[in-house]
Amino acid sequence: MIQTNFPTQKKCWKWSVLPAKNIAMRKLLRWVPRSLGSVAVQSWEIAHGETSITRPAYFLPNQLERVTGWAFASVHPQREMEGCIEVVHAPTRAFLLKNAWLIDGVLYKDDACSYLQPRARRWLPQLHVENEIDRGAVYCTSAGNKYFGQWLMDDCVTYPLAAMEGIPISTDQPVNPHTLDYEDWLDMKPERVHTAFFKEAVIFEDYGQNRHKHARFRSMSEKLLSHVKVEPHPGVFILRRSTGERRLLINEMELAEHLRDKRGFRILDPEITDVQTIVATCAGAQTVVGVEGSGLMHGILVLSPGGAVLTLQPPNRFVCLYKHLTDRDHQNFGFVVGIAEENGFRVIADEVERTLDLFHACQTQ
Repeated sequence: MIQTNFPTQKKCWKWSVLPAKNIAMRKLLRWVPRSLGSVAVQSWEIAHGETSITRPAYFLPNQLERVTGWAFASVHPQREMEGCIEVVHAPTRAFLLKNAWLIDGVLYKDDACSYLQPRARRWLPQLHVENEIDRGAVYCTSAGNKYFGQWLMDDCVTYPLAAMEGIPISTDQPVNPHTLDYEDWLDMKPERVHTAFFKEAVIFEDYGQNRHKHARFRSMSEKLLSHVKVEPHPGVFILRRSTGERRLLINEMELAEHLRDKRGFRILDPEITDVQTIVATCAGAQTVVGVEGSGLMHGILVLSPGGAVLTLQPPNRFVCLYKHLTDRDHQNFGFVVGIAEENGFRVIADEVERTLDLFHACQTQ
């Protein structure tokens, strides 16, 4: 299915009632649209599925008793953090659609659709498109469009698959300077499209953490590291501050400075730093530490096999997602759960140090 010299998009003026039909059926009939894969004219497997046994996380006694809530999971994280679970990793698959429509962040084909980002028009949908593309490959996801971390860990990893199948297509939502710099360093040249009619559209199922996805992620890492000098160092503390969805670590800077002074950690504030400096700061780190969130992906993206990720978790929003990456990439995962306070949460420095010692004890055995 590998092709080259794909034609570019051309201007057109076409109409579709699919957005209006979709809204009406959802509102009036509580209709659930079919998946786009179910209306594909062709599908194929890019990488096989497989199974693996998860690693136990590193954490101190009584940490999990502090957890009062969690996100991106339906159950308490205890079992997953204890590890030794057999996990089935889905295969990576592609699907070919004929005569599909991308309108206002939604990809439509007959009575199937996928919301890649929230529609800008809630009640009076746009019904026309202004571009026609012979063959496009849509690699962006709703999670990647919403969360920068998932854009790095999922959408960017799928991009090479899209580049082999058609014009790589992403929605046209606003991007930040980090996005454009990472695209430049990763040789990504997407077409950002608001509306288009596709004679052919290739879409992907690429959520399984299989070895093929691992290899693509490591290739991204090597591309980024080729731009900087890599020197091993103890670790990097990545500041979150008050960015993104609120989970404020009240003593964040105090912890960062403590690890800098006691253990030689570097401190990184991605919000005020360009990608060149971000990659140079994180390159060679043995451990990535910070509040669980998208910012940690800057460090995880260039973390070597055998390295460690230590997440500082608010007690009311525990997230396991990064453990899926460290398990896949032969790295270690640990966490410290904070103590809730009125405006956020606080993490005890001694608990951070003792959890870091657990990593060290494992590495020296």
